[in-house]
Amino acid sequence: MTEPLLRLSAGRAAGRRRRHALVNLASLTLCGLLAGLVVAAAMFPALAASGLAAKAGAESFEALPSELTTTRAPQATEVYAADGKTLISRFFDENRHDVTFAQIAEPMREAMIAAEDHNFYVHKGVDAKGIARAALNNSAGGSQQGASTLTMQFVRMSVTYTAPTHADAVKAGEDTTARKVREARLALQAEKKFTKDEILTRYLNLAPFGHNTYGVYAASQLYFGKAPKDLTIAEAALLAALVRSPTFYDPLDPKGKTRALERRDWVIGQMVEIKAITPAEGEAAKKQKLVVKGKRPPNGCMVTKPNDWGFFCDYFRRWWLEQEAFGATQYDRERRLNGGGYRVVTTLDPKAQKKARDNVEEQLKTGSKHALMVAAVEPGTGRVRALATNRVFKLDNSANKPSSNPKKSGQRGTYPNTTNPLLTGGSGYQAGSTFKIFTLVAALEKGYPLAYAINAPQRYQSKYHGATGKSACPGTDRWCPGNSSASLAGMHNAWTGFGKSVNTYFVPLEELAGAANTVAAAKKLGIRFLNEDDAAMANDKEQADGWGSFTLGVSGTTPLDLANAYATLAADGKHCEPIPVQEIKDIDGKKLDVANPRCDQAIDRDVARAAIDAARCPVGDQSAFGECHGSTSAAARSAIGHPIAGKTGTTDSKRTASLVVTTRSMAVAGILADPDWPETTATMSHDIVNPAVYETLADIMRGKQKQSFPRPSEKLAYGVQRSIPDVTCQPVAAATSTLESQGFRVEVNPEPVGSACPAGSVARTEPAGRTVDGGLVVLRTSNGIAGSPPTASPPTR
Repeated sequence: MTEPLLRLSAGRAAGRRRRHALVNLASLTLCGLLAGLVVAAAMFPALAASGLAAKAGAESFEALPSELTTTRAPQATEVYAADGKTLISRFFDENRHDVTFAQIAEPMREAMIAAEDHNFYVHKGVDAKGIARAALNNSAGGSQQGASTLTMQFVRMSVTYTAPTHADAVKAGEDTTARKVREARLALQAEKKFTKDEILTRYLNLAPFGHNTYGVYAASQLYFGKAPKDLTIAEAALLAALVRSPTFYDPLDPKGKTRALERRDWVIGQMVEIKAITPAEGEAAKKQKLVVKGKRPPNGCMVTKPNDWGFFCDYFRRWWLEQEAFGATQYDRERRLNGGGYRVVTTLDPKAQKKARDNVEEQLKTGSKHALMVAAVEPGTGRVRALATNRVFKLDNSANKPSSNPKKSGQRGTYPNTTNPLLTGGSGYQAGSTFKIFTLVAALEKGYPLAYAINAPQRYQSKYHGATGKSACPGTDRWCPGNSSASLAGMHNAWTGFGKSVNTYFVPLEELAGAANTVAAAKKLGIRFLNEDDAAMANDKEQADGWGSFTLGVSGTTPLDLANAYATLAADGKHCEPIPVQEIKDIDGKKLDVANPRCDQAIDRDVARAAIDAARCPVGDQSAFGECHGSTSAAARSAIGHPIAGKTGTTDSKRTASLVVTTRSMAVAGILADPDWPETTATMSHDIVNPAVYETLADIMRGKQKQSFPRPSEKLAYGVQRSIPDVTCQPVAAATSTLESQGFRVEVNPEPVGSACPAGSVARTEPAGRTVDGGLVVLRTSNGIAGSPPTASPPTR
C-alpha cells in the first residue's frame, strides 16, 4: 500500500473511531439512563464515581441495592402411590421442577446462551458493548434488540419471585429505566455471588416456556416427554426459542409452531456462530423433524388416572390442608402444596385399590343412584390403602341423573359424577349394628365380661326417654327397641348377642355400661361425629348419657372411620389416625415427621382382644373359647380364609347396609346408602355390600401369612365365676331369695317347662352350675309333667 493510501486508511479508521464515539454517545442517550449508568459503571468507573450518573436519577448507581435476594421459585409437588413409582398427580401453580447443571444437556445450555447472551461467559453481569449495539440498532430503525444479559434476566425473575407483595412483583417487570438500572446493579453483584454455571442453571430453572410451564425440566416433559439431559440440538434450540415470547412462539399452536420453527433455526444459526456446534451439525439439526408431544402433566385430583383414584387424591388434599406443619392457615398450606416441591409417597396400594373398585363395580355399577363405598385401613398404622365407590370423580354434573330426593325434584343428583368426599367426610351414614362394638367395649371397661348374660326379650322397655311413634313403649315416651326376629329373644351373652345382633341384649348392656361411656369408647376408637347435632350430643356428657339409640348405630359415620375403629381393635387397642401418606420429603430431600403414623393406646389391650373375640362370631369365625353360636355374615370367613372379626349393620327400614371385617393386618368397611336421600324408602341389601367388603379383604389378604388374634384373658371372657346354688323344686320366692342373697340377679321366665317338680316350682336355672359373679340367673318353672321336652339352655360356663 502506498503512503497516501496508508494515510487515507488511517484517516478512515480515525473517522470510524470518532463516529463510534458519537454513536456510543447517542446510544447512551437513546438507551436512557440504563445505558448511561451501566456503561459508566462497567466501562468508565470514573464517570460513575464523579457523580454524573446521579444527575440522571434519584439515586446514585452505587447507592442502589446491591444484594440480590434469591429464593426457590414455586416447585410442583409430586404425589405417588405406595410403591413410590406410580404417579397419582402433581400439584402446582407453576409447573416447575428444578434440576442441577449436570442434569441439563450441553446443547440446551449452549442454545440458551446462543439465543440470549453470546458473551455470557465473558462479561461480568452487564454487557456494555451489547447495550450500545442494541441502542445503535434500535435507533437506526432495525429490529428491536434487547440488551439484558442472562444474568440480568435471572435477576429480574429472582426479584419477581422474592417480591413481598403483588405490586412489587409487577414493578419488578415494568419496562422502566429505573428497573433496568437496578437490574444492572444487582447483576454485577450476582456475578460475584454465583458462578456462571450456577447463574445459567438458576436461569434455566426459572425461565417461562409457556402453558404454565416453567424451567427446562417441565418444558422438556411438556414438549418432548423426556428429561432435559436427553435433549437433542434441535429440541434444545426450540426450547431456547420459546423464552423470548412463549405465547408468540407456542409450538402447540399451528401459527405459533411455524414461528417457533423459524426461531429455532435462527437459534441453531447462533449456536454455529458462537461455535457451540459445527455448520454441519447445524444443518442436520435444522432438518430434524420435531415431534412436539404437548403432554400436559396432571395437576390436582381431577385428572388422576385411573379416575377412581380421584377420591383418594381428594382425601389426601383435604388431609394436607388440615396439617399445621405446612402453615398456620389453609391458605398457607395450599401454597406449600402447590409450590413447595414436595415428594409425597401416599398409602394408596394400587393393587388393593383396583380390587376394591372391581368388587364394588361387580356388585353395583357406576350409574346407580345408590352408592356402594369401601375403605381399607391398616391396623397399627392407620394407613389408608384403598377408597373405592361406584362414582366418577368429576366436577361436571351436566349428564347426571335426577336426584332421588323428593325435596329436590327436578334437580340433578350427585351420580354418576361427583367430587363429594363420600368415603371420608360429609355428614356420614348410619352404620347400624356395627356400633354395638362400642357398647361392648364400654361394658368390658366397666368390668362386665363376655359371658355376662342378659335375658333379652323381643321388645325391651329401656330407661331412655324422648321416644315417639312406633319406637316408644305404649302409653309412654320410653324407648322400646325390638329385634329383627322373635327367635332372637332369650338368654344371651356377648358372643351370642353380638353374633346374632340382638338389639335387646345391647340396649340393657348399654344401660349398665352407660351411654356416655359408649359414646366415649367410639371416640377413642376413632369415630368422628360429622353431623353437627351428633357432635353436640357426643360432646355433652348429660346428653350423651341419654343417647340410648347410639348403640344401634344412629350416628352418621363413614367407611373410613368404621374401618379405622375396627382396625384399632385388631391392633390390640392401638388407635392410629387415618393417614393418606407414608413418606413426605421436602425439596431438599429431607423426610418430614408429619408423615409418621400418629398412634396411641386408646383402650386396654385385653379389652380390645375381648371385643375382637366376640366380633369373630358375626362373620362366621370362632372365638378363642368356642363360644360363637350364630352369625349374620357367615360367608365372610370362608371367602377370606384368614382369622377375621367384624359386624354387619342395618338401619331402620334398611335405609343403609354395612359390613366391616378385619384381620390382624387389614380392616375393610363398606356402606351402601343413598347420598342424595339418606332417608330413602329403598331397601339396601347386604347381598350387595357384604360381598364387596369380604371379597376386597380376601383379595388383599391372598398369599399373605395367616395371623391369629391374641386370646383375651379368662377374666374378661368369663369374669369371676361362682357356683349357682341348687334351687331345683323350690318355690320361686324361696329360690329367688337364696340366689339374691348370693349376689345374683334373678328373673323368672313365665313359660313353664316339663319337669317332675311340683307345678309352679323351680324346674331349673339358666344357666346351671356356674356363672359370672353377680350375673343373671333365670328361673324356669315346672309344669309338673315329667318327661316333657326340655328347653335348651344357652351356652355358658
